Amino acid sequence: MDRIPIPFRKLSPEAIPPSYGSACAAGADLYALSDGPVEIPAGKTVLLHTGISLAIPDGYVGLVFARSGLATKRDLAPANKVGVIDSDYRGELMVPLRNHGETAQTVLPGERIAQLAVLPCPPAVFTETDSLPDTERGTGGFGSTGRT
Repeated sequence: MDRIPIPFRKLSPEAIPPSYGSACAAGADLYALSDGPVEIPAGKTVLLHTGISLAIPDGYVGLVFARSGLATKRDLAPANKVGVIDSDYRGELMVPLRNHGETAQTVLPGERIAQLAVLPCPPAVFTETDSLPDTERGTGGFGSTGRT
């Protein structure tokens, strides 16, 4: 599969570029940039810097997800669940990391704090209509498929 070139800028000499943890990883790790350890109290959110800005190509979107190990072992995950980076955004990537646990957690400088996936995202054209095509599910909402 062809790799998508993503130009990036280090906004600080200490910033760590996004990198993949394995050859088949879907998300590139994002790293904390700070002057020292950052404490995130239980039940609180702290906005962490990465020191990186990107130029995501038109027709693509950057999606920032939790790192599974950080979320399951330390209760730390992005507060907005999935961050959306539009292709026209050129500012610093920042991660609002939420402590869902009952004890304070400390994030160290250079620690992996989230992962970035870059996916195709064609623009939609919304067309108003009086009816929509029928489906088996229809208007069934939350839990309507019977699966939990």
